[in-house]
Amino acid sequence: QVQLVESGGGLVQAGGSLRLSCAASGRIFSINDMGWYRQAPGNQRELVARMPRSGYTNYADSVKGRFTISRDNAKNTVYLQMNSLKPEDTAVYYCNGNIWVAGRGADDYWGQGTQVTVSS
Repeated sequence: QVQLVESGGGLVQAGGSLRLSCAASGRIFSINDMGWYRQAPGNQRELVARMPRSGYTNYADSVKGRFTISRDNAKNTVYLQMNSLKPEDTAVYYCNGNIWVAGRGADDYWGQGTQVTVSS
């Protein structure tokens, strides 16, 4: 079993900052990509940022220059630093990891989601 547990969501005023964390635990052999997605009411889940174990990161155009994804491979943790937040960033944010489980191969796992609300 693998679990992804997010933390750091909350309510913030426009222009403010939040930092999300997501820690993976369980029978992890290795972690490939890790990333963040979000889903606002009435919308489909969309990519926010994604990062391989090492190398090039990928950001949604709407968050470039404001959000920064990072990871600590030793802690199996991925972070999302969100600055200059806008009301349109309001959504449930989900952590995702492509994780290699011992004896089972690689698969995508999701966290339970954390609410981010940006007031105008």
